[in-house]
Amino acid sequence: MSPQSTTLQSAPLQSAPLQSIPLNEAADEIKLAVDLIYLLESHAIAPHIALAALEIVKHDLESKLTPKPHSI
Repeated sequence: MSPQSTTLQSAPLQSAPLQSIPLNEAADEIKLAVDLIYLLESHAIAPHIALAALEIVKHDLESKLTPKPHSI
């Protein structure tokens, strides 16, 4: 199953009924998360390896959010 054909189930933290949202209507971060999960699972990446790699990616992206002084 490709990530684009997924329907998301979401519910607030309280006990409200689940709501289905088509993936193409979901927020961009949800779409990316679904794509990443699909990629990791389809390549049979072990969870501890995926988490370690995601930590590296997180640090890289956070460093890009921090303004760097311009060197001349």
